[in-house]
Amino acid sequence: MKDFQTEAGATFANGVTLTGGGVLRGARGLLPVALFVVPFGVSFGVTAAEHGMTPEQAIWMSLLAFSGVAQFASLDFLSPSVPFLSLALVALAVNARHVVMGAVLSPWINALPPGRRMLTLLFMTDPNFADSYAAFLNGKRDMGRLLGGGLALWAMWTLGTAIGVLGGKALGSLDAYGVDVVMLCFFTALVAGQAKASRYWAPVALSCAAAVLLQGHLPQGWDILVAALVGGVVMAVSGGRDIAGRTR
Repeated sequence: MKDFQTEAGATFANGVTLTGGGVLRGARGLLPVALFVVPFGVSFGVTAAEHGMTPEQAIWMSLLAFSGVAQFASLDFLSPSVPFLSLALVALAVNARHVVMGAVLSPWINALPPGRRMLTLLFMTDPNFADSYAAFLNGKRDMGRLLGGGLALWAMWTLGTAIGVLGGKALGSLDAYGVDVVMLCFFTALVAGQAKASRYWAPVALSCAAAVLLQGHLPQGWDILVAALVGGVVMAVSGGRDIAGRTR
């Protein structure tokens, strides 16, 4: 702990830092969103119990894996003889979007030493990626924001898992609470804030169209991955020009 506190304020390449203060700010900033992760954790806990997992197994899985969709998908592989290769391939497929997210953050995350880099990426999820990327584009350089936001989400996901596996059935159907719309509103607000320049309109519109059209036709998560690739390709082909052909 002493080494972390001593070196937490070190500045790496491109002015990137990883500070304890940044971790706290990231956690506080995403705590309101993280609270709405609890019902999803509850849902996983209930489902895990229905598949025969003990409370200890479900909670430890959330603590160590922290991969919502992959955790749900893995429940279908529970058997006396676990097909580990198939399980790994499913986890890779549903989390393939992390390849795109990692590439987007590479100018900042790669400035960290390997140990801090792996620790920070371990807690990267969709919400703290989107929040941190917007901050980095605005000149922020403290990777603690990404790590802190991830820690908040991880804690709430694990809390939800514990509630669900220990007594979530008493809550009834979670769909009635409409918590799934919170994440949609969160990401929509972030995209809208970053898409003010007209050069972003075409990539955003086409990636949204791809996600909607492909939903239900591809395995879960792949529609988002393909939509991200569509937006990236459109942006690369356009060269940053807006719809009138002007570069801004």
